[in-house]
Amino acid sequence: MPQAAERKALERSLKKLNENTITLAELSEIAIRKAVYGLDRLDPGVADDVFILDQEIYALQVEIEKTCVDLLALHAPVARDLRTITTCLKITTDLDRIGRYAKDIAELVLQFHAKEPNPAGTLGKIPRMAEVAVDLVDRATRAFVERDAESVRHIEEDDDAVDLLHDEIFQEIVAQMKAGALDIEVGARYILVTRYLERIADHAVNIGQRVVYMVTGDLAPRVRAAERAKGRPPARDGGPRGSTGDNHRGTDK
Repeated sequence: MPQAAERKALERSLKKLNENTITLAELSEIAIRKAVYGLDRLDPGVADDVFILDQEIYALQVEIEKTCVDLLALHAPVARDLRTITTCLKITTDLDRIGRYAKDIAELVLQFHAKEPNPAGTLGKIPRMAEVAVDLVDRATRAFVERDAESVRHIEEDDDAVDLLHDEIFQEIVAQMKAGALDIEVGARYILVTRYLERIADHAVNIGQRVVYMVTGDLAPRVRAAERAKGRPPARDGGPRGSTGDNHRGTDK
């Protein structure tokens, strides 16, 4: 294939890859927003919507992965093109897992429906934690769409608010259960919700850091919240947060 024709073919495939990744980001964000909405209202209909979105997210992730593999195999891309493809390949995993956690929250909504008739009185700071986590996802996905590395260069610092809320909510739930003010089964499920929200925020951080790499070529070091608070230098095990030990679709339940 002539060089000019090969370049056009590569550009067409990259355009399709970008469009599909943006769609995947939109679906993942809709899924988590719906899951949080369903949690606040214990609406089983909303939970069903999240289950459908989860399947759409997974199907699109598979398609994007195939596109990335084909691009690598057929065009041997270099420099920015290579960073774009590898970043999309990694981002799809983060977005799929965000969708998966949204599904997990939706499943809890169905369980809450039978046990918790009035969530407004016991959710406490969970809606605030959900709001911050969803905002991080929105910020990271917009950075990808706009190729805006600067808006997410320090996104991990904003994730500290989610970690702090997670710790506070955990202590509050445990205190309520000890005092007999909160059903133990309900409290345990709320703890699961906060864990899922924490992981969603971590995946948003991953996306933000990968956008920085895609746009600039800079690979962000891993800096844990405790290290930032104490002013320690970054750890030497660079890479996105939560990149190891995270549950994969089909094996996390």
